[in-house]
Amino acid sequence: MRKSLALVLLAVLVACSGSSKTATISSPDAGPEIFTGSIGAARYTIEVPHPWNGTLFLYSHGYVSPGGTSGAAAAPDGPTGQWLLDGGYALAASSYSSSGWAIEDALKDQIALLDFFEKRIGKPKRVIAWGGSLGGIITAGLVQLHPDRFAGAMPLCGVLAGGIATWNSELDAAYAFKTLLAPTSALQLVHITDPDANGQLADQVLNAAAVSPQGKARLGLVAALTDLPGWFDPRLPEPAEADYSGRVLAQIEWESRVDFNFAFRYRKELEQRAGGNPSWNKGVDYGALLAGSPDRNEVQALYSQAGLDLQSDVRSLNAGANIKADAKAAAYLERFISFDGGLSVPTLSIHTTGDGLVVPPNESAYAQVVGAAGKSEMLRQLFVHRAGHCTFSAAETIAALGVLLRRLDSGRWDDAALQPEALNAAALAQGAAANQFFGFALQPAFAAFTPAPHPRPFAKGSAIPA
Repeated sequence: MRKSLALVLLAVLVACSGSSKTATISSPDAGPEIFTGSIGAARYTIEVPHPWNGTLFLYSHGYVSPGGTSGAAAAPDGPTGQWLLDGGYALAASSYSSSGWAIEDALKDQIALLDFFEKRIGKPKRVIAWGGSLGGIITAGLVQLHPDRFAGAMPLCGVLAGGIATWNSELDAAYAFKTLLAPTSALQLVHITDPDANGQLADQVLNAAAVSPQGKARLGLVAALTDLPGWFDPRLPEPAEADYSGRVLAQIEWESRVDFNFAFRYRKELEQRAGGNPSWNKGVDYGALLAGSPDRNEVQALYSQAGLDLQSDVRSLNAGANIKADAKAAAYLERFISFDGGLSVPTLSIHTTGDGLVVPPNESAYAQVVGAAGKSEMLRQLFVHRAGHCTFSAAETIAALGVLLRRLDSGRWDDAALQPEALNAAALAQGAAANQFFGFALQPAFAAFTPAPHPRPFAKGSAIPA
């Protein structure tokens, strides 16, 4: 993959994102009134159009690598933000007080910003929470914890399986990778001491494995356990279902360029926050995870071509699955945050089908808990057939926003407007400038899609093995 695309994918992982003193940096005559400043360690941006229609969109940005910094951009992209401002909607966003798995801080910072907005600007008639990637889980967390403060929500490419499920899946990938490809290495799965050295070692193991049929087969098994898609480059068509060689190469791209950073580097920051290891695989049946994966046929074919015994590898995985969570750390990760499904505001989520960082089964996990709580009428989920994490065009985001706003205005979902054909037409109507991503043109690609079940779902309140 060319360096330019790698930079694109890195860019979508880190969203463009602060004392309570504010500075007005524009005048009403010049467009929206813009306020910037900070609340504690969190910077903020507020944009208020004139006239303001009384609705505020509170945006939550995505993951920022540990030690990194983020701005406080109030929308995922310029055209979408401008569309909202032109419609009379106010925008606000916080940079959060910290980087990494900053959910605890973000939940506080966003509510503090909402309080500040009400004091400084005025009380909105309604507030809509929205955000991408980590901002998606923060968005869902805000409406779960503070349902009285919000009228609706739109998580984009959100980590909607929750913290426990997400980091358990990261552990599954890391564990299978080490067990099958570097069992005697010093690679650390939990209680990571030096994340940079650990990540470099993982890179070395992966690079060595990726050049042989046996290594590719085992990397394919690692990918299947977490439902990684076999599609990486959003500029290219999805490899055919039976193009196993093409699909495993895409999965290796996800592992090497994106996911293993979390599994072998960024887990250190999470463990520091949580006070220990919050993840476990004790008692996990990896054969069952493989059987439930949409990639199982690919794995079987790759193992056969490589002359490997798949069942022997699965037995090895099951035999060593004895990692336990530290109870206090697991409790922390459940608080920040897992979901109970008690959705009380209309919520419209949107996800790409080829997302290998926040896999589409996140949507299945969220729909499952919402359904179990009897709140399915509050939730609708949209899918864009495209590779990449959060690789939506502005036009697609605007089309989805239009559907959510109609739901809030009318009190009911417009089923016709939720159909892929209608959404694609609405996106196309935004024009060529809005139908692109990082400079390359896109056709609107909403599609009917049913994601696989999440491999390790965890609803809030579920048992954590001792």
